[in-house]
Amino acid sequence: MATPSESHAAKDEGVKDHNNKTLLQSNALYQYILETSVYPREPEAMKELRHITAKHPWNGMAVAADEAQFLNMILKLMNAKRTLEIGVFTGYSLLATALALPEDGQILAIDPDRKNYELGLPVIEKAGVAHKIDFRESQALPILDQLMQEEKYRGWFDFVFVDADKENYMNYHKRVVELVRVGGVIGYDNTLWGGTVAAETEYPLSEYVMELKGRFLELNRHLAADPRIEICQLSISDGLTLCRRVS
Repeated sequence: MATPSESHAAKDEGVKDHNNKTLLQSNALYQYILETSVYPREPEAMKELRHITAKHPWNGMAVAADEAQFLNMILKLMNAKRTLEIGVFTGYSLLATALALPEDGQILAIDPDRKNYELGLPVIEKAGVAHKIDFRESQALPILDQLMQEEKYRGWFDFVFVDADKENYMNYHKRVVELVRVGGVIGYDNTLWGGTVAAETEYPLSEYVMELKGRFLELNRHLAADPRIEICQLSISDGLTLCRRVS
């Protein structure tokens, strides 16, 4: 009889998705983490949505399974109830969030592409957590600006997760740092940008990657110097920076 690791590995064999989205130099070590600690404990709804997302030509846009597991645990540790998600794609990280929140939890999810979200929506509905989600089909900045105009939403969110257009991360930070409560947390995804933030200048990179490398270098410097937050930059997946608002 196969062990839990072996049975889950067998189920995931041949699934070409974002499993290798890691900065670990050893792919074998990353597979060990997935097969030992992530896949055996992954809820069936998460697994189903991960496999659906794997068939999407842009599957690399989704968070990796170990990052989703980490976010789910952080939310539980925080006893988070109200969250904001900027960038949804098929809803894999959104589902991880919804499963972590209490029955009366609330998620404001923003993405300009409802079509991708609807790929995962049947799974989210089957998991019984769709009622927690308020999906807004829109660019994020107009919605954030509306929230900023209402005093109710200043300091309202327990957790904010940003995984959207990288060009706007600085613009998002200016807003969400005021929308999250003191003691709340903001998570910025992709902040190590494939490791390129530390790449030598002569290292061959595409124009697009180089442009966003510059954006992330600027963001990382800004977050490190922002006195309103404490930060912890993790090497999980493509780099995840957690910011705890302190003032």
